[in-house]
Amino acid sequence: MRIRRKRPSVPAKTPAELDAMQAAGEIVGRALVAVRDAAVPGATTQDLNDVAHEVITSAGAVPSFLGYEGFPASVCASVNEVIVHGIPSRERVLSEGDLVSIDCGAILDGWHGDSALTFGVGKLREDWEKLNVATSEVLEAGIAAMVPGARLTDISHALEQATRAAELRHDIELGIVDGYGGHGIGREMHMEPFLANEGKPGKGPVIQEGSVLAIEPMLILGGEWGSDELDDGWTVVTADGQPASHWEHTVAATAGGPRILTPRPA
Repeated sequence: MRIRRKRPSVPAKTPAELDAMQAAGEIVGRALVAVRDAAVPGATTQDLNDVAHEVITSAGAVPSFLGYEGFPASVCASVNEVIVHGIPSRERVLSEGDLVSIDCGAILDGWHGDSALTFGVGKLREDWEKLNVATSEVLEAGIAAMVPGARLTDISHALEQATRAAELRHDIELGIVDGYGGHGIGREMHMEPFLANEGKPGKGPVIQEGSVLAIEPMLILGGEWGSDELDDGWTVVTADGQPASHWEHTVAATAGGPRILTPRPA
């Protein structure tokens, strides 16, 4: 007699828990929009951190990045060739044409929200703008694949296929950052499973109704597509100095379709 083994699945949250996660996520969304509005030439990345910190704490939440494994700030502020985990600084002054990625998290009533967006300070170079638009489009494709019954790597595959399609659509060369990706999230910021930004479909745990993942593509414009970690133990930069873009949303799979738990004000 053959015994059917139940496939592992990404743990599900109840509707009330999803609502609680969205409450945290909405604070993150407001903080990101406030930071984007404050990112003008002459501002420092520490200024942007201070804006986000004020939005989060004034809402009664806790910045989930501050103190996380020793991280010294409330957001990651990554400019141009910095892919992720940039440490805000008074010395990093923004200039016209900079490409800025802000990754932000908040804890409210024990639940985490985690999201990132990338934007230009003023007008971007054409190819940098294409990189950023393409990365946001790739995130949308990953979100669309977050449905009950899918397997984890179905989302990875959707992200990879969307990257290749964006290359053709925008006539640019894009690299997927190796070793970095999305993750489970809930009462902790980083939980299993790890969600790669590329891969073959049909593998990994099953997405249930109520499963939640942070989906976060990171793309590099052209070049070698490699990355290096700086001596501070946090900052990750492109190996060849090319710019990078990073977009992220916390997303739940529901019967009515993917639900973004980190919405941003219009």
